[in-house]
Formats: sequence, structure tokens, C-alpha cells
Amino acid sequence: MTQPHSIKPRDPLAWLRPYLEPAPLGALLLGISSGFPYAMIGATLTTRLAQDGIDKKSVTAFSLAFLVYNFKFLWAPLIDSLRLPLLGRLGQRRSWLFLSAAAVAASVTWLGLADPNDSLMRVATAAVLVGIAGSTFDIVIDAYRIELLEPRQLGVGSGMSQYGWRIGSVSAGALALLVAAKSGWSTAYALCAMFAVPAVIAGLWLGEPERHREPIKRKGMAAALAAVLDPLMEFFKRHGAWLVLLFVLLHKIGDTLANLTVRLLLNDLHFSNEEIATYDVGFGFIAYLVGIFVGGILYARLGMKRAVMISLVLMAVSNLSFAALAHIGHNNAMLAFTICFENFASGIGGVAVVAYLSALCNLSFTATQFALLSAAASIVGRFVTGTTAGGLIESMGYENFYLLTTVLALPGVLLFAWMIRSGLIDQAIVETDVRRAADG
Repeated sequence: MTQPHSIKPRDPLAWLRPYLEPAPLGALLLGISSGFPYAMIGATLTTRLAQDGIDKKSVTAFSLAFLVYNFKFLWAPLIDSLRLPLLGRLGQRRSWLFLSAAAVAASVTWLGLADPNDSLMRVATAAVLVGIAGSTFDIVIDAYRIELLEPRQLGVGSGMSQYGWRIGSVSAGALALLVAAKSGWSTAYALCAMFAVPAVIAGLWLGEPERHREPIKRKGMAAALAAVLDPLMEFFKRHGAWLVLLFVLLHKIGDTLANLTVRLLLNDLHFSNEEIATYDVGFGFIAYLVGIFVGGILYARLGMKRAVMISLVLMAVSNLSFAALAHIGHNNAMLAFTICFENFASGIGGVAVVAYLSALCNLSFTATQFALLSAAASIVGRFVTGTTAGGLIESMGYENFYLLTTVLALPGVLLFAWMIRSGLIDQAIVETDVRRAADG
């Protein structure tokens, strides 16, 4: 008599297992280190300057330090092609990872030692140096992450990277606020410099990525030119590459303007450091984690294109909540809703959009091409924030300013919708295995 086949019970933790594989866990550690320099020259520095009585135009001008991130593609070819002496024996990716981690820790410590009341120029110089070191760190981390992850892991890995990024930025920001209140900003920044360590741990643990592919070797002046031009020429030869780049330039204008000015709004609405730490940092952190989880589910169930589209719409609409907060005034319930909505939308976008940008990279030029795409993603918003945001807020008020940021988000939404209908999304992805995995 034939025995009936036994039915294996469904594994209740099957959804969790992809997140516990070494490469996604490594992406989490890398994200933690990637996120903290941003906080040091972003919301944390904005709060420090505002509390020291620096005027709004000067405070928003400091967001120009972020522009260093937007030009990182200019030296990214060095990270793809230049072998470091001594450290180079550890591998191309890991040698640059360890060097840039040390540079970030040192520059963040120096920023903490600079006093805005003594010399605003010294603070600006230190902030720019953090931007240079942090953007170089980002180039290496992004290339290392993309090459560690298999195509099937891009969604999960992007989500874990975003988890890490938010853990690093939020934890460093909260630590800085709490330590500064008792021990001063210099101590706070010195402690936050330790957030460079997780990336070093990831490099020691996971080694050089197997998917790393060396570019074609050339000698002399041809080598220097090829290192810069080959990654860019390869990208722009693709069908629809210029429209893809236009989308990348446009899609985060509204979101960047809103996020880089929110601490000014909270300061002018007289929210205390404790309230900011509780709602902007605490509630926002939880909402962002939920958004990343939902983003991972949307990516897995709906595919990359629809997940990106949903995230773009949510990020545009979330800016309206800042306008509502500005209209209502100091209200903790409205602050909680606004922060949670914006972070939830950003969490979904962090998974979907980062996975899309990663999918666009040719593995021979990972560092350069991702640096170009990620830099382009926020350059317009950061430039407008640094040059005109403070003046716009003073002339039109916060409420109208955040309504404007919502309108500025719409062109990116409409362009991506057209790219889906025209087939440009798939045509611009060069790696065959990545293209197959992107939607299914």
C-alpha cells in the first residue's frame, strides 16, 4: 500500500529569512555608517546653528555642504580604478572602505570642535570636509553593497540599507542632541564619529564582493580618461538614458526642500529639543521602519515599477502635512502625524527608488554610475534649498512654501508614469540577470 505524501507545514518565518542572509545584514551595517555623516551636517547642525541664534539665510546656506555629495561622481572613477598603496592588498572595495571610514570619523570630530560663535567660516569649512569625506564613504559603501547583493536580493538589500541609514542618522542625531544638552557639542560629535565602525565590521566580515568586475585595464593618459569617461559613455549610450537622468534629477526636488527645512519650522513653532527628539526622531524612526517593511512587501508583490510609482505619489502628498502643521502651529498630535506620514512615505521610497538606481548600474562601473545617479537624485533640491529656501520661507511663509514643494514633486511623478508606459524602465537596465529579477 502506498503511503500518502506527508505535507510539510508552512514555515511561519519564511518572510524573515531573506533579511537574515549575510549580504543583506552587511547592507544594514553599511547603511548605519552611511547615514550618520548626513545627520551631522543636516538636521543636527541646523539645530545647533538655530539655537546659537544664526539667521535663517545663513542656516539654510549650510545645506550647500550637501552639494559635495552631488559632485561625488567626479572622483568616483578613482574608487573604481585606483589601487591604494599598502591597503590595496585588502581588495579594491575594502581598502577604500577602511580609508574613507577613518576620514569621516576625523572630520566629524573636527566639526564638533568648531564653534559657530567664534568663526562661522571655520564651521562651514569643517562641514564641507565632512561632506567630502562622507560622500567618498558613500561612493564606496554603495558600490560595495550593490556588488555584495545578488539580483534577487536587491529589494531586500535596499530595504536593509535604508533601515541602517535611518538607524545611523536618527541614532546619531538623537545622541548628539542628548549629549550636547549635558556635555556640549564637541563631546556629542566625537561620540557620533564612532558610527563609522559598523561599515568597517561589515568589510572585515564579508570580504571582497564576488560580483565585483574589474574595468578594462589601460595605461597612461588613456587609463585616466577611460576611468572617467567609460562609465558615463556606457550609461548614456543606453536607449532613453537622458530621460532616465531627467527623472532622477526631478523626482526628489519637493522632498529634499521639505526635509532640509523642517527643523527650521519646528524651531519657529517653538518645539523643544525633547519634543523634537520624541516626535521627529523617535516617532519618525518607527514610521520609517514600517515604511521600509511595507516598501519591501510592495517591491516583492508588485514589482519595481509599481512600487516606485506608489512611493513617488506618497512622497509628494506627504509634503502637504508640513503645510498643515505650519497652519495649525505648535501641536504635538499634528507633529506626530506629519512626521509619521512623511517618514512612512520616505521608507517606501527608500526601498523602491534605491533598488531602481542600483538596478541601473553596470557592474564594471558600479561606484561611478551609482555615484552619478544618487548625486543627481538630490542636487536640484539641495541647490535650491541652499540658495533660495530661506528667502522663500521669509517671503511667503511656511504654509505656502510647503504647498510649493508639493507642486514641485509632480513632474517626477508624471515622467515616471510615462517611462513605464513607453518601456524605458526595462530598456535602461543593462545587466540581464538584474532586469529579469526586477519585476519578478
